[in-house]
Amino acid sequence: MSKIISGFSKLTKQEKIDWLSKNYFNSQPEIIKTLQQYWNADQKLQQLHDDFIENTISNFYLPYGVAPNFVINNKDYVVPMVVEESSVVAAASKVAKYWSSRGGFKAEVISTTKIGQVHFMFSGDEKELKSYFEKQKENLYRATASITKNMEKRGGGILDIELKNKTDKLENYYQLHVTFETKDSMGANFINSCLEAIAKEFRNDEIEIVMSILSNYVPNCTVKASVSCKIDELGGQDPQEFAKKFYQAVKIASVEPYRAVTHNKGIMNGIDAVVLATGNDFRAIEAGAHAFAAKSGSYSSLTHCTIDNGIFKFWIEIPLALGTVGGLTALHPMAKLSLEMMQKPTAKELMQIIATAGLAQNFAALKALTTSGIQQGHMKMHLMNILNQLEATATEKEQMVSYFEDKTVTHSGVVERFNELRNQ
Repeated sequence: MSKIISGFSKLTKQEKIDWLSKNYFNSQPEIIKTLQQYWNADQKLQQLHDDFIENTISNFYLPYGVAPNFVINNKDYVVPMVVEESSVVAAASKVAKYWSSRGGFKAEVISTTKIGQVHFMFSGDEKELKSYFEKQKENLYRATASITKNMEKRGGGILDIELKNKTDKLENYYQLHVTFETKDSMGANFINSCLEAIAKEFRNDEIEIVMSILSNYVPNCTVKASVSCKIDELGGQDPQEFAKKFYQAVKIASVEPYRAVTHNKGIMNGIDAVVLATGNDFRAIEAGAHAFAAKSGSYSSLTHCTIDNGIFKFWIEIPLALGTVGGLTALHPMAKLSLEMMQKPTAKELMQIIATAGLAQNFAALKALTTSGIQQGHMKMHLMNILNQLEATATEKEQMVSYFEDKTVTHSGVVERFNELRNQ
């Protein structure tokens, strides 16, 4: 029997759940109970969440944590993080405190421009196309005047419109390459609206518009965050050896794509967590970051390290198209709270904070990898997840944590010890 349904979106939330339960869960009452227990008791707040996307039936919670002790450009921050992976928040907090006594993090925004493109096909004489573009250019700006008016008041708008010949890549393919400044908004809707207006004005009988869309590759919307100190100030039993191995680990990630992907994934653990907490688009950030990591033609590390004249320096340069106004940042109560927590940053300041979170996460991972190994700290944090799966009581959790205080945590080891404890 077919389970294809028409008009699903017009059903009430409860009707959607009932249909889902009947057709895919054999009407199990616990399924409905699970979905309903994640509804917010505040109906107004729940309705807000229901309206974010389509066909909403419940909410999916992720932990919301905070990493204190960040010092960025001599200013103290507590950084909110939304993430499900154990040890991410703990690692960020530990590294933030570590560098707070070594001068803190330094961060600077390099540039903030974003790109949008009108993709089109033209099979005629390129000289005629260029001539047509030059005649139309001012009209293209005028076509967006009603859209750009408010953005221009804030110091943003369209910076330039270029005609680009891409026929060496694809036959008859050209584009209008448009550069934008969107100030404190991420600007996706603004950019796309401008592009569609430009495309409508530019098309003629010989120009076939294919599509108009912003690009999430923003190599000119970049930020740099860094830490540095004398090697002897790194601490530990042998700071010289630590600095050397750390440097080698970064260099390996710069030349070996298999390592670079995991290396950069660790960076994104920190970045995505803050992007999510502030209601920004983590998929766009991820796509742009990984494209940036491959800009040389080979996928490579987003972080860099040098050791010169006894000075250890570690930094990241990454594209981050972020907003602090508009979109979910203006609607989601927790996103607004996150920005409040970080002292209402501008988009540029948020770029600095988020890049720093990524750098801190990467430092934590490389420090662990080149010293004690990554699993020791990670599995200590993961211990509680295993105990929750085993439905351990509070007393049993306390006993298990005490038992593994000086032991390596493995899933099989935890299960074995837990069964012994239960049998006792």
